[in-house]
Amino acid sequence: MTTGTLLAIIIPVVVVIALIAIGSALLMRRRRLRERFGPEYQRTVEETGSRRAAERELIEREQRHDALDVRPLPTSIRDRYTREWATVQEEFVDRPEEAVHDADRLVTSLMHERGYPTEKFEEQLRDLSVEHGRTLEHYRAAHAIDELSTRHKADTEQLRNAMVHYRALLEDLLTDGGQPRPAGT
Repeated sequence: MTTGTLLAIIIPVVVVIALIAIGSALLMRRRRLRERFGPEYQRTVEETGSRRAAERELIEREQRHDALDVRPLPTSIRDRYTREWATVQEEFVDRPEEAVHDADRLVTSLMHERGYPTEKFEEQLRDLSVEHGRTLEHYRAAHAIDELSTRHKADTEQLRNAMVHYRALLEDLLTDGGQPRPAGT
């Protein structure tokens, strides 16, 4: 066999192997992002209009999140938030709108305590999506109802739903997305 014939065989084989490796890496990255972000993955795909742009954005979110000082809560602080949540829930009976506002403030305070920035709502969503993508829709829904109630346009059922949504996010934040972390780690 001549050198030209060998090259004609080897080069296409190497190209095919490289394409398979690249394809496999992209599929593994996509699977990892889907698992990590949950429903937020598909939401981001729909918002950006392309899988590639969505994955690029989600990777940027991971990098931003890694630069944050997100920390677990000591047991005493977790217990304090649990007690404060119980108080907010009790308040709902007599003052539902105020209870929803207090629930929003409590969740924001918990996020701040954990090390998440809390200035802008959209930024909060992006930062939370990395570890709490599965409960992020609860936060969106609760926040929307909280904004309605600020204008006194939310009915009692909507306010009750807001409390349910806030509870889901609060529990997720208290347990690090379902994985309790011991204090001091």
